[in-house]
Amino acid sequence: MGNDYDSNPFAGEDLSAKEKELDAKEIELNQREEELKKKEDAITRARIGVEEKNWPPFLPLIHHDILNEIPIHLQRTQYVAFTTLLGVVVCLIWNLVAVTTAWFKGAALEIWLLAIIYLITGIPGAYILWYRPLYRAMRTDGTLMFGFFFFTYSCHLFFCVYASIAPPVIFDGKSLTGILPALDVLPVNGMVGVSS
Repeated sequence: MGNDYDSNPFAGEDLSAKEKELDAKEIELNQREEELKKKEDAITRARIGVEEKNWPPFLPLIHHDILNEIPIHLQRTQYVAFTTLLGVVVCLIWNLVAVTTAWFKGAALEIWLLAIIYLITGIPGAYILWYRPLYRAMRTDGTLMFGFFFFTYSCHLFFCVYASIAPPVIFDGKSLTGILPALDVLPVNGMVGVSS
């Protein structure tokens, strides 16, 4: 028995038409694949996506991955900035402890409330206003983010200098633990003066 294709003169035309149709579909699929790859690359370059919160390990609050996201030549600078952020956290907690001690020893309630406000706004403020812009600028090499970081970090440095001196401008300056409040309180109460 012979092949059915041999007996049908239109079978070759059907095969070539189907082959052309498959080739056209293959070209279309390749074009779609290229477009999809371009979109994925654009998303990767733009760093769009959900950043998985991974720090601190015991209660993840923020996304933080210096080793994998920051270029090697910028990692040291980013670690210094992160250490500075942690220093702000420690200083604001210590400020609350010292002001609480002063409050227990008879200082006004206003200074304790201000210390709480500094803590509640200072830590997320430092993260949002200068640490996160620096992290994103280091990751993407974004000039605008670097400019925003330098402006907000300058304001932060000004506040840190002001807080370390703590002149008696707002509530006699005792809502911040600094040099002047410590010298003022030390003769009256040694424990509060040392903690300030």
